[in-house]
Amino acid sequence: MSSYSGVVVSDQWLQSQFTQVELRSLKSKFISIKNQNGKFTVGDLPPLMVKLKAFKEMYSEDEIRGILGDQGSDFNNEIDFEGFLRVYLNLQGRATEKSGGRKNSWSFLKATTTTLLHTISESEKSSYVAHINSYLGDDPFLKQYLPLDPATNDLFDLAKDGVLLCKLINVAVPGTIDERAINTKRVINPWERNENHSLCLNSAKAIGCTVVNIGTQDLVEGRPHLVLGLISQIIKIQLLADLNLKKTPQLVELVDDSKDVEELLTLPPDKVLLKWMNFHLQKAGYKKPVTNFSSDLKDGEAYAYLLNVLAPEHCSPATLDTKDPNERAKLVLDHAERMDCKRYLSPKDIVEGSSNLNLAFVAQIFHQRNGLSTDSKKISFAEMMTDDVQTSREERCYRLWINSLGIATYVNNVFEDVRNGWILLEVLDKVSPGTVNWKHASKPPIKMPFRKVENCNQVIRIGKLLKFSLVNVAGNDIVQGNKKLILAFLWQLMRFNILQLLKNLRSHSQGKEMTDADILNWANKKVKSTGRTSHMESFKDKSLSSGIFFLELLSAVEPRVVNWNLVTKGESDDEKKLNATYIISVARKLGCSIFLLPEDIMEVNQKMILTLTASIMFWSLQQPVDDAGGLSSSADASPAPSVSGEDESSSLGGDVSNLSVDDAASDTTVSSQVDNEGSPMPE
Repeated sequence: MSSYSGVVVSDQWLQSQFTQVELRSLKSKFISIKNQNGKFTVGDLPPLMVKLKAFKEMYSEDEIRGILGDQGSDFNNEIDFEGFLRVYLNLQGRATEKSGGRKNSWSFLKATTTTLLHTISESEKSSYVAHINSYLGDDPFLKQYLPLDPATNDLFDLAKDGVLLCKLINVAVPGTIDERAINTKRVINPWERNENHSLCLNSAKAIGCTVVNIGTQDLVEGRPHLVLGLISQIIKIQLLADLNLKKTPQLVELVDDSKDVEELLTLPPDKVLLKWMNFHLQKAGYKKPVTNFSSDLKDGEAYAYLLNVLAPEHCSPATLDTKDPNERAKLVLDHAERMDCKRYLSPKDIVEGSSNLNLAFVAQIFHQRNGLSTDSKKISFAEMMTDDVQTSREERCYRLWINSLGIATYVNNVFEDVRNGWILLEVLDKVSPGTVNWKHASKPPIKMPFRKVENCNQVIRIGKLLKFSLVNVAGNDIVQGNKKLILAFLWQLMRFNILQLLKNLRSHSQGKEMTDADILNWANKKVKSTGRTSHMESFKDKSLSSGIFFLELLSAVEPRVVNWNLVTKGESDDEKKLNATYIISVARKLGCSIFLLPEDIMEVNQKMILTLTASIMFWSLQQPVDDAGGLSSSADASPAPSVSGEDESSSLGGDVSNLSVDDAASDTTVSSQVDNEGSPMPE
């Protein structure tokens, strides 16, 4: 294979939305029309788009022309390749909605925001502004700008420098961002602003947000529908954070036996919230099951019953006696206020069935008073059902990585969601396009068990084709939910993706396979080139726990990104934790999409150390190089909006190449015969 660097798009976020196969195909069609006509105009888009496989049955030429016309496009204007790609993404987003959106997703994550949907809900904006004023009103930096007025566009203006969104992420999942890495000057330059937005988007992915159609430029411009969509996801992740057995073991009261507990473990938070609501409604004598946060709550009756059973001391008979839904909704909110619940919605929002605000309101009621018992036997049983710390950390990492790829299915629990094989096939299709035979795959819901086995057998076959180590492993092991084997398979899949990404970026590699040793050597040479003496012997080198090597590596690829005044010696556990937290935020700020935790650096988890090093390398190799061979670093330079060693930029390369593995440095063996051991890791 000759040296090949792939189709490169200057906007790295935009590039991350396509595989190289897709980019090559779209680029050839774009160039063909441009060569034929001398230029490519907006008017050329409709006839081309309807011929593309993705849109053949979704649009007519007139429909596409109408969409472009509604956006105020001049059909005579010339359009470049990036503009062409943006239109493609917009049409794709609308096509997804036409076909009913994504399946199996959290209700608030499944409809990814797109640049075609320019409407925003003033009620939602008011609610989120109130939330921000409440939770960030005392923030040392933001208090000079708060409280925000929901009647103005102050929210979107304040979001433009990235500080608000970063702080909001930390409210939702404390400790996600090291706030020392946020640029918080009153006036920041374009570079610093871009850094904040890269930090925000990569951190949002790391807490489970879907940010497929949001780039740093969207946030810099403060595009209302995109900013509001991101804020909505962040707030809801905060409100639903405790709706799992690990955080709230009392939820075990909602089920009767161990089988039901297993099912409860697999439910997404919004479904757990519905289950909790129906549990109390049934006790209160409410006959109709609530299946959604919209139409089923419009008349306010379910709320009245729920609040009466949770807080009977504040109960008012008038709430159920009144026939006017608006009056009942008002009484419900009065009742909730007496319980000290934050008011996320108005009577009008209840009557109109605002699903986002109803979900937020029910979550607030749950936090304030969940009405669950503290049966110690049941709680201890629930605690036994949860995974150990290391297994939970690995599951979290792979779940977030898979969700960052932009596949159609949202993963809530890796161990349960992969058991039918479908999600693994979707991931394989992303990281190695063309390897999945979709004619022999069964799409969920799958009723026949042998269909799940067929899917998983195909997963194993493809794994072997990609040279994964799968000793004595069959598809049925995945169907049975063997956690050790699932984690080991996902590690090999993630590692394969990283190596393929790097291979396709390195035009000078002449198609040679990338190995773990190449990443190790690159990192050491990079640090050495700056005159520093730190050295990494392997990805399990215990000296890495101080964090100094990675800070020197980050400084080597971009000198101004590390503030050395904030760096400790990394000698005590506290100092190591400070450095590790800072490393992760600085890498995300640079543009790396990473999913490890500070503990992974402190404990030198070699899998996560490899992904961190590879992500920094991936970002570095994409940067322009000056004549001296170093990174060009002009004052106006800005980092890639979202560089992802594990992201959808992912599926580079149409050919499936054999993975050359240095056994001493890299391979992971999966064997169903060693179930009692931890997942083996390369030496």
